[in-house]
Amino acid sequence: MTFVDRLSAHPHMLTNNGSQHGFADVARAASGTAEGCGEYRNLRMQIDVASKTAWCHMRPEGRPSYTHGLLADLYRMRDDLDRWFNARAATQGRPVQWFVMASDVPGIFNLGGDLAHFVDRIEARDLGSLQHYGRLAARGVYLNSTGLGLPLITVGLVQGDALGGGFEHALACDILVAERSARLGLPEILFNLFPGMGAYSFLSRRIGRSGAEAMILSGKVHTGEELHAMGVVDVLAEDGQGEECVKEYVARHGRKYKAHYALHRARKCVSPVPLSELLEVVDIWAETAMELTATDLRRMLQLAGAQDRRLAVSATTAGPRRQAAGS
Repeated sequence: MTFVDRLSAHPHMLTNNGSQHGFADVARAASGTAEGCGEYRNLRMQIDVASKTAWCHMRPEGRPSYTHGLLADLYRMRDDLDRWFNARAATQGRPVQWFVMASDVPGIFNLGGDLAHFVDRIEARDLGSLQHYGRLAARGVYLNSTGLGLPLITVGLVQGDALGGGFEHALACDILVAERSARLGLPEILFNLFPGMGAYSFLSRRIGRSGAEAMILSGKVHTGEELHAMGVVDVLAEDGQGEECVKEYVARHGRKYKAHYALHRARKCVSPVPLSELLEVVDIWAETAMELTATDLRRMLQLAGAQDRRLAVSATTAGPRRQAAGS
């Protein structure tokens, strides 16, 4: 059963925001040409054949957080990529080797969980829906941490704000690239909650338990430069140069891809993050969320309002990003 099938078992999670087209097989996939690989309402997916790099840019409708539509498209994209990859593997070996998760929203990578949905479900005393949402998000994070179930190295490219679940999503990648002034943080403590979709697991593997707990409990938003100095960010890019930095990294290390891929596999053997761990933490998160007070929920909605204002500022002050793979 695919992840899409699992989503389909819960129709309320599959709105018309989902993909309607699947993976488009573009005939012009000559070497060096950017190949468009699917049409999704909440994603832009392309493959650069020459560098064997798949680029996935998030562009969720509405607030740039993990909406139901974005989650559905991410799972569809994964299943589509799996079919596309395996259809070509027999003749092309590994048709892609690198997977980059980025954003099309100027100044924002992702602002995290769907806070308005959380408040709605908490007020309705609907623990099951919170757990379901959290498990979908955690499985998505797990896919990032395991190469989407394919022999890929995953790269999280943060340009702008990556908060809460957005930060968790990037943390799960094999390589975290952030621009110098990017803002990354875990604000959940502001409304008496903790980030429940992987932050503790992945941060503790990067900077240890005490460092992870200090970051979670502080609620502080850090710059990419600060997190690079702390060992959280792997590669620091200059502002506005994130995509070029990733391309240069791939070009520099592509010839030794097998060694790099093997090293990431070894890291996961030594410090694994099993799906069962992520799902157990999600249940703790959901149970804790159900205990939030009316004051906590108001603060959550205030943060959602601040995110809307942040999006409005982003839309008026920043131009659209150029496309990734040179198209």
